[in-house]
Amino acid sequence: MPSPEFLDAIRRLVAKIEASLPKVKAPIKMYVAGGAAVHFYTAYRVSADVDAIFSRRLLLPDEVEVAWQGEDGKPSLLYLDKQYNDTFSLMHEDYAAAAIPCAELNAGKRKIHVYFLSPIDLVVSKLSRYETVDQEDIRALAEQGLVNADAVRRRAEEALGGYVGEMTRIKNSIKLACKLIDAVQSKRTGNNKKKPR
Repeated sequence: MPSPEFLDAIRRLVAKIEASLPKVKAPIKMYVAGGAAVHFYTAYRVSADVDAIFSRRLLLPDEVEVAWQGEDGKPSLLYLDKQYNDTFSLMHEDYAAAAIPCAELNAGKRKIHVYFLSPIDLVVSKLSRYETVDQEDIRALAEQGLVNADAVRRRAEEALGGYVGEMTRIKNSIKLACKLIDAVQSKRTGNNKKKPR
């Protein structure tokens, strides 16, 4: 379960964006990626920023941020990362169709409807960078049983056609991520135990 406090911070962040928008005929879709999406599925970690893709081009306010407090009572700041750009990430062309709507954030009449990348597309989006934080996020998703290596491999390979980056590196990231997920799955199912001779 995601932290109610963190979800409320996202809700208030979205409300700030909505307040800057003119009237819209149909809700704009906001697809959340990165650490915020990982938290939504796993409650593993909270992020200081929200990486998002919008279904329409928007003129966003200069600073979109909200203060919030977690369960530990410590003050934190959550901001919209306006520098986030999915163009440089490995993204499957059908990520929007597979994204999960967030009922808690979409209740009532809203100008923006919030979706979270599906767990498998979230993993794929982390492969182009594949730094330590990305590896830990992938591990957290795998530990919850939300992804498996075969599905990630297929989805990532399908996404390669639209990738504008160094292919050798991204293919190696796919291989390493699938190996990581396999190791987590083996541990979850107890398959890593040595068989008696």
